[in-house]
Amino acid sequence: MLNFKTVNIITVIASLAFFITSYFYNLSLWFFIIILILWFLITVAGSFFIKWNYHFKSLHSNKTIKENAVAITFDDGPHPEFTPKVLALLKTYNFKATFFCIGKNIEANPNVFKSIIDQGHTVGNHTYSHTNSFGFLKTNEVIEELQNTNTVVKNSMGLTMKLYRPAFGVTNPRIKKAIKVTQLQSIGWSKRSLDTTFRTPENIFNRTTKNLSKGDVILLHDTSLKSIVVLERLLLFLQLHNMESVTIDSLFNIEPYA
Repeated sequence: MLNFKTVNIITVIASLAFFITSYFYNLSLWFFIIILILWFLITVAGSFFIKWNYHFKSLHSNKTIKENAVAITFDDGPHPEFTPKVLALLKTYNFKATFFCIGKNIEANPNVFKSIIDQGHTVGNHTYSHTNSFGFLKTNEVIEELQNTNTVVKNSMGLTMKLYRPAFGVTNPRIKKAIKVTQLQSIGWSKRSLDTTFRTPENIFNRTTKNLSKGDVILLHDTSLKSIVVLERLLLFLQLHNMESVTIDSLFNIEPYA
């Protein structure tokens, strides 16, 4: 898969080739415009599709794992109403999961956050505010978002988180610099449920379980009743297929905390 550096090199070479050729032949400026448009479209797509690893590498799945296991992950919590329901279902099936939490939600729901950790699940950084403009923040602003969330968790639970789920799955060079400074490991997914969209629970469940196999990372959200309905069916599906859900650190054999 192409990455940001490679595409930039190709674009520069193509641009130089255009100008050199234009010196000898009367080429239309549209050739150069097309080069720039292609660069722009590829870079925008690469910034929004985390699985491309366009700007930096994220962990999306581990097909080499020996166990018949997947990793269920939850974004955007902790939520005062729905996260406890998620925890109750996971406890019923004796499964573990990973929760990528928003800093301000941790501050608002400290007891729920503590319950996640007390029940043996893993927590990761999902920015402090999850602002809709996150992809446009400056490098120092991204660093501040990540450090603020880590500080909240460090002060409340004594843990220094090492895992990070990009807000909206958006990546760019500024976020790349920020996670290098904060020494966070980016975690993506191989199964995106789209449980925050207009889709029905049936559609979301079918999308999530279609061709599901060991080593997959499933993206859900602990922020709505619809996700709870899907989760309950998903856990039963895993049980019937002799599969289990493990934490991200177990799936990839990495350390979740410093």
